[in-house]
Amino acid sequence: MTLLQTWDIFGTFVFCVSGAIAAKRHGMDWFGMFVVGLVTGTGGGMLRSLLIGDLPPPFLRSPGYLTAALLATVFAVVGAGLWEKVRRIVSVIDALGIGLFVVTGIRIAQDHGFPHWAALVLGVISATFGGLLRDVLRNEVPLILRREIYATACIAGGLLLFLLDAMGAPNPLAVTLSTLAVAAIRLLAIRFSIHQSGL
Repeated sequence: MTLLQTWDIFGTFVFCVSGAIAAKRHGMDWFGMFVVGLVTGTGGGMLRSLLIGDLPPPFLRSPGYLTAALLATVFAVVGAGLWEKVRRIVSVIDALGIGLFVVTGIRIAQDHGFPHWAALVLGVISATFGGLLRDVLRNEVPLILRREIYATACIAGGLLLFLLDAMGAPNPLAVTLSTLAVAAIRLLAIRFSIHQSGL
């Protein structure tokens, strides 16, 4: 398994946990948690694969993605008491998830020969579409359609990745720093209630 595949599955797990916890908070049973977790974790990657012609989508080619969703569901169920005490964990997990998916989406697009601007678009889609589906399934207005600093954080992280590449930074370092930058921007926006209209 390549570094990119490992990163993608880890990102899937992180997003699946976010989806499973969100489903549990809406009173869903374990199966509902699994479904919402799976959709959250694989939705962005599935749409990206459809757009670039990479078919079938990765989650149908490797059992690692379904395994990640199952483990995420168990993780959310077992840690239910912890989530009630530390409610901000969902925001942290979600922020890490979008960071991971931005960089993996960009790298996959680049591997398929897409230019920088298209790779950035596909990275943002990879990072946000799963969360959009999660919110729709919970009958909520998706975060990306509100005034939240969500897609903006993804774009900033993607641009940082391109900058680090241009500077000759090693791939693991560039990917890690860009992921953390997306998560940091998202979490700071939540912490200080920064919205798009305030910029």
